[in-house]
Amino acid sequence: MASRGGLRLVVLISGRGSNLGALITACEAGLAIEIAAAISNRPGAAGLQTAQQHGIACEVIDHQDYPGREAFDAALLACIEAYQPRLVVLAGFMRILGKSIVQHLAGRSINIHPSLLPAYTGFNTHERVLAAGDPEHGASIHFVSDELDGGPVISQVRMPVLAQDTAETLAARLLPLEHRLMVATVELFSEHSVEMRDDVIHVDKKPLPTPLVLDADGRLCRTADQ
Repeated sequence: MASRGGLRLVVLISGRGSNLGALITACEAGLAIEIAAAISNRPGAAGLQTAQQHGIACEVIDHQDYPGREAFDAALLACIEAYQPRLVVLAGFMRILGKSIVQHLAGRSINIHPSLLPAYTGFNTHERVLAAGDPEHGASIHFVSDELDGGPVISQVRMPVLAQDTAETLAARLLPLEHRLMVATVELFSEHSVEMRDDVIHVDKKPLPTPLVLDADGRLCRTADQ
């Protein structure tokens, strides 16, 4: 099992689980977390093999086995809570959660999204950044809310868009930065009190006016106005 004690996680995935892999690597390098389980809505998700190779419990709650979102959410929540996590990490989980499960997990579930939120919620973010001619791209980690990719943003990583970039090169350049952002943000939760109060994030009881930003050394920093 990928475990160093400390913050207990459940990670939700739908595909390759590369952010899960980054957390496993960080855990084995000394990050004080315990990955209690990896849960997928897709039986063939490659990330489940990664989890199994590291002795992490794996569960499949296939959305196709349920008549609707409410039944799926109920089964997923029961599976999550069986592991008693302090934090639920949506890492490439490609299902929109319903209001009941979101409310139940409020303040202890986070999601990573490949854009500088609030810009470009939803899908095809790399293509949309290029089409808009944006000079900058990045990824965000936010608390999960009822609104798609709309919860308060905790942290971000930024990178320039190059003249020769395509959607594929943008995605490839961003992915390792996503991994670093994920690890740094989970580390933040493991070492500090991170709370959501009335859609405002508080770190160690102090409000966070704007998201923390990942620096070149992989550390989350407050911006100058914080």
